[in-house]
Amino acid sequence: MSEKHSAYEYDYLIVGAGLYGAVFARQMADAGKKVKVIDRRNHIAGNIYTRLEDNIHVHQYGAHIFHTNNEDVWTYLNRFARFNRFTNTVVANYKGELYSLPFNMYTFNKMWGVVTPQQAQKKIEEQRAEIKGEPKNLEEQAIKLVGRDIYEKLIKGYTEKQWGRPCSELPAFIIRRLPVRLTFDNNYFNALYQGIPIGGYTKMVENLLDGISVELEQDYLKDREKWNSIAQTIVFTGPIDEYFKYSLGPLEYRSVRFETEKLDTDNFQGNAAVNYTDAQTPWTRIIEHKWFEDLGSPVTIISREYSSEWKVGDEPYYPVNDEKNSDLYRKYKKLGETEENVIFGGRLGEYKYYDMDAVVASALDASKKELERVR
Repeated sequence: MSEKHSAYEYDYLIVGAGLYGAVFARQMADAGKKVKVIDRRNHIAGNIYTRLEDNIHVHQYGAHIFHTNNEDVWTYLNRFARFNRFTNTVVANYKGELYSLPFNMYTFNKMWGVVTPQQAQKKIEEQRAEIKGEPKNLEEQAIKLVGRDIYEKLIKGYTEKQWGRPCSELPAFIIRRLPVRLTFDNNYFNALYQGIPIGGYTKMVENLLDGISVELEQDYLKDREKWNSIAQTIVFTGPIDEYFKYSLGPLEYRSVRFETEKLDTDNFQGNAAVNYTDAQTPWTRIIEHKWFEDLGSPVTIISREYSSEWKVGDEPYYPVNDEKNSDLYRKYKKLGETEENVIFGGRLGEYKYYDMDAVVASALDASKKELERVR
């Protein structure tokens, strides 16, 4: 990346006020760099945006639960937020039968009536035996991991709704590892640190961006010349294929549609997340937002999530990291490397499914490398 020698108003223009952009901006500002952040939405915090309604922090773009084993990332974020002790204990609803996720002794007891780990292990081993050799698709992979009963009730319908295609046509790697616990531990995440920022994610991102110039409802791609003229280096956290005007074709994503409603009850489902694992129920899960941080609201707000095919113009959520799309991304990445003074980062800039802690780690790493480069 070559240096430009003209005078610029800012050292860095960060395109996108989500988690990656906010962390990168904070690091640069703390290093004494002049930073500006823009976002085409009318709010900061990207997809982790939370809004307060009826004394409930609503996760507008779906549930976000912070979890990590990375102590550096945990320590870093605790500069900008205090986290509560929320533990993600997911419930699966299969045609009115309720099961505990991830798969643990509560699940196995409900599924088969077993009461000891040895009984559960024996049942799983018996059912896994039907798959001989290397699994050729997601269906075979899931059965080989946990057996047919759990696959049919708790994996098949949910996964096919999520990806919009039969499990027998999905690659095995999507489900290479499934947590199977022969204990009564129903904490979904096997992470040392987890919780929700007290006061919501938006407050945490506000703290990250404290003292930094932020402009909302500004679309970098519609006026590149203007924005390029004010900053020496661009940090682009939007879709890398959109940056290049889809010149090699669009990368594929899965999208999510939300139906959110307020209900005149203080408790709808008794849990933050309930997955609907049968094929007939059109939504994949229902989120009851108040249980992420219970502030005692007399009403509740729920969101039904529907997985959908993505097309250009829709909100991209999950990269489809199959062989075809991964090859296409590598070509865009090569194109990106030829762009002078542009850094691509984050879930969309790197076409990668990132947990939040990995987004923070990536932004910290990229900002560190950049500061070393310009020293």
